[in-house]
Amino acid sequence: MRSILGLGKFVLAPAVLAAVALACNTASASTVNVPFSFAAAGHVWPAGAYSVQKELASDVVTVKSMATGLSFSSLIGPGEPALTDTRISMKFDTIGNTHALRTIQYGGLISSQLDKKLERSERLMASGR
Repeated sequence: MRSILGLGKFVLAPAVLAAVALACNTASASTVNVPFSFAAAGHVWPAGAYSVQKELASDVVTVKSMATGLSFSSLIGPGEPALTDTRISMKFDTIGNTHALRTIQYGGLISSQLDKKLERSERLMASGR
């Protein structure tokens, strides 16, 4: 009887490890609803639902429009959110009459400021240069 229990534990351990490995290799996507159009990655993106997904093998997050299927990616890393944070969000700035994607947060990781160029060009236009 003892050998049967030992064998059962031996078979169960690889099955659990395989399930954990499969779960770790599966990227999960979250949906973020944006109620306005916005500028990001050199384009204007429509209001609507966006899929936000982190690549498992790297620190890349991809944002994909559910309406158009178009997407863009950004690097993310440790930053302002705590590493234990679980939120997935997109933050925006209002620059002139435009909403611009400022950062993408995926859990405890965040992108750098994505709208620096747009913000800088708006300041130059306002100063008359």
